[in-house]
Amino acid sequence: MAVAPFPPPPLLASHAAVRAAASRVVASRPIRVAGEDCHHNPPQVAALRRGDWVKLICGASFEDAADVRNLSLVYTLAGVDCIDCAADASVVSAVNEGIDVAASIVPEVQRPWVMVSVNDDCRDLHFRKAGFDPEDCPPNCSKPCEKVCPADAISLKRVMVGEHAQSDPICDKLEGGVIMERCYGCGRCLSVCPYDRISAMSYVRDPATTAELLKRSDVDAIEIHTTGKGIGMFSTLWNSLGESINNVKLVAVSLPNAGASTIDFMNATYTIMQSNLEGYNLWQLDGRPMSGDIGRGATRETVSFAVDLTSVQDRPLGFYQLAGGTNLYTVDCLKKAGLFMARTLPGTRTTEKVGSQEALIGGIAYGGYARKIVGRVLRKIPSELGRVRIEDHPGYLLEALQEALSLVGPVKGYSALET
Repeated sequence: MAVAPFPPPPLLASHAAVRAAASRVVASRPIRVAGEDCHHNPPQVAALRRGDWVKLICGASFEDAADVRNLSLVYTLAGVDCIDCAADASVVSAVNEGIDVAASIVPEVQRPWVMVSVNDDCRDLHFRKAGFDPEDCPPNCSKPCEKVCPADAISLKRVMVGEHAQSDPICDKLEGGVIMERCYGCGRCLSVCPYDRISAMSYVRDPATTAELLKRSDVDAIEIHTTGKGIGMFSTLWNSLGESINNVKLVAVSLPNAGASTIDFMNATYTIMQSNLEGYNLWQLDGRPMSGDIGRGATRETVSFAVDLTSVQDRPLGFYQLAGGTNLYTVDCLKKAGLFMARTLPGTRTTEKVGSQEALIGGIAYGGYARKIVGRVLRKIPSELGRVRIEDHPGYLLEALQEALSLVGPVKGYSALET
C-alpha cells in the first residue's frame, strides 16, 4: 500500500548551518564502487558488513508522534541507517514525515530504513505501560515517580477540591497520571513509589495489524522481541505474520542473554525463519534493556554479551548488533574488547576466521540515550503554539544535530560537528 508523503514545509534561509553540517555527513559516506549493485547491496547492508551501522530506537512502546517525528528528522540528518519504532500506523507515518523533512533540507541525505517492533511474549519488558489512579495518591506525596521518569511520561498536579483553605490537606488531590503515549515501559517508577500504587500493564502487538503494516511501502524492516523462554511463541508469531514477512528487507530478532541456552534458542529461531525468509536477518543483543541513559556502566552487559557470542563457533548466520544499555561509552568498550569493526576475534589470524569479509559486530542501536540528548533540546522549544516542529527553529535543530552527531559520529567515523 503506497503512502502519500507528507508535504514538507518551505525551507528557511536560516537552515544554511544545518544544511552545511548535514552535507558534511553526506560527504563522509563511503564511496560506492562503480557498477556496484545497490539493490542487492544497499548502503544499510554495506554498513552492517563494515560494522558501522547505527540504528535509532524510538521505542517499541513510545507512541508520542510529535517527538518521534522530530527525533527521526534529526537522526536522519545525522546519518543513521535505520529508525526503529512502535508497530503503530500513526507512529510509522511520523517517522516517515521526519525523514521527508530531513530530505527536504538536504536532498542528498541517505534515507534510513524504517523498522517496526513487535513481541512474541507479554513478558517482554519493552511492551508494557505504567498505570495508577492519581486520586489514590496522597496529595502531599513527593512524586518520586514524576522525577525518575526518563520520558517525562508522568505529570501530577495538586489541586483543591471545593472551597477550602489552601492549608487543608484533606481537601487536596492529585490530578494527571501517566501520559500513555510517552511511557515506554522502563519500569523505574514501579520501585520508587512509596505507596506501591503503580502497576505495569503488559501487552502483545496484534500480528494481523503488524502484517498489514508490513505491506506499506514505507516500512522496510521488522524486529521481533523475544524473551527466549519458549520457541513455540516465536513460531506462532512467525506463522501469524505469514507472507507479509517477505515485504521487508530485514528481519531482526532481539533477545536477552540467557547464558548457555542462548545459542540453542537462536539456532532454533533461525531454522524457523529460514522456511520463508527472503531478506537479511539480524540478531539484536539486548544487554541491559532501556538503560543507556543511566550512565557509563549500563553498556557493559551488551558488550559482554557480544564477547560471549562472537566466541561461539556454531552461532547462527546473520548480522549482529548491540542494544540495551548503549550510550556514548559503547564504542570505547567495544574497542577495548577488540570488537569494534573487527572481522577477526582478538588474538586470531584472518585465515582462522571463516566469513571474515564481514564485521563480527555489524553496529549499534541507540535508544534511551539517543532520545535523552536530543530530547533535552526539544524541551527547550516553546510549545505554546501547539505541536513543535523542530525545523521551524533552526537554531535548536542545529543544536539537536550536534548532539546526535556526538553519538553517531564515533561509529560512522566522521568528525564532531564544528559550531
